Amino acid sequence: MTKEQWAADLAQSVNPANIKLDESLQQYTMTKLGGKADVFVLVETEEEAATVIRYAHKNNIPLLMLGNGSNMVVRDGGQRGIVVTFSFLDEIRINGDHVYAQSGALIKDVSKLAAAASLTGFEFACGIPGSVGGAMAMNAGAYGGEIKDIIISSKVLTKEGEILILSKDELELSYRRSIIAKKGYYVLSSEFQLAKGVQEEIDAKIADLTFQRESKQPLEYPSAGSVFKRPPGHFAGKLIQDSGLQGKGVGDAEVSTKHAGFIVNKGNATATDYIATIQLVQRVVKEKFGIDLETEVKIVGDDL
Repeated sequence: MTKEQWAADLAQSVNPANIKLDESLQQYTMTKLGGKADVFVLVETEEEAATVIRYAHKNNIPLLMLGNGSNMVVRDGGQRGIVVTFSFLDEIRINGDHVYAQSGALIKDVSKLAAAASLTGFEFACGIPGSVGGAMAMNAGAYGGEIKDIIISSKVLTKEGEILILSKDELELSYRRSIIAKKGYYVLSSEFQLAKGVQEEIDAKIADLTFQRESKQPLEYPSAGSVFKRPPGHFAGKLIQDSGLQGKGVGDAEVSTKHAGFIVNKGNATATDYIATIQLVQRVVKEKFGIDLETEVKIVGDDL
């Protein structure tokens, strides 16, 4: 089947206005890099999401889930098959000290609404740029907090389109890992357990974390966020800094001079530049310290 046929078939059950052929993925990623998707689908309901996933599985079509694009680099040749985003699935509800959020909701927005309801426990996520779905898949964390500290359960779709409700234990959350990523599940929604807190203390903590983030991270440039996982017993940023790599890079991709754990797009970088800079960092750190830096960002798609 052709991509035109895929689009026509999906248009029977998904809003045709939300199905696009040869859509550039640059506008959907935080790095502002990457090529085109054969078929790009923006679903509006959980039923549409299940339909797209079942269709791709039944017809052996490659399927990529794109959240907020904050932890992903798409190669310049683009992504074959179907790229689906759940960004319209963004409902957030608060019931007592429980918070329900759909996959496409931004995790920082969930944190903000929880704080406004005087709920504590979600402050650590106030600056994380990703979606709930992406945060669940990688057990996102910052400033001493992690998703696993507050999660109750997640509703997910399997590759076959079957709906599962996974408890905290079943999610197998650990440092930047989960059963979601391991099995290739697609998050529909999650429920979190918070606690009633003191509003002034919550506000003060968020203000402090926001200041730390804005003063230490290169938010003025597009980037994929923290590029590398923390190696046991070390900090990736410190290793990169001590390797003298800040300000170095390929093309317009550069290791940030503000935070060595970030690689930024100075304006005209390509995905090839960005990936080559990642490889440069890995090679130099390995040579200097004998440590293999594992990427936290996901690299997908085809080369040109």
